[in-house]
Amino acid sequence: MTKHTCTLMHCDNMVRNLLPPMRAEMVFRLVNKEGLSQSDAAKKLGVTRAAVSQYMSKKRGYGAIELSSELDAMIDRWAIAVVTGESDINLCDVCQCALKKF
Repeated sequence: MTKHTCTLMHCDNMVRNLLPPMRAEMVFRLVNKEGLSQSDAAKKLGVTRAAVSQYMSKKRGYGAIELSSELDAMIDRWAIAVVTGESDINLCDVCQCALKKF
C-alpha cells in the first residue's frame, strides 16, 4: 500500500462512517461466502451472536458505501484473515483503501 499521511479527521471518519458498513459486509461474507455459521463468525470476531445477527439483518453497521474493486478485494482479504487467523493487512491498509475515493 502507498503510504498516506493520516490525520485524526481521517481516522475519525473511518471509524464512524466507513468501518461499520465495511464490517457488516465482511460479516455477511463470512457467513454467506466462507460458510461460517453466525455462532462461529461471532466467536472468531469476539462479538455476540446477536451482533452478527444484527449485521446480517442490516440493523447494525448498515450504510450505503460504494465499494471500489480494490475495497471489495480488501474486504475479501479481511474475511479470509478472520477465517484463517492469518493476515497481511491492518486497519491502516483498509482505511487508506477506503479513503482513496474521498
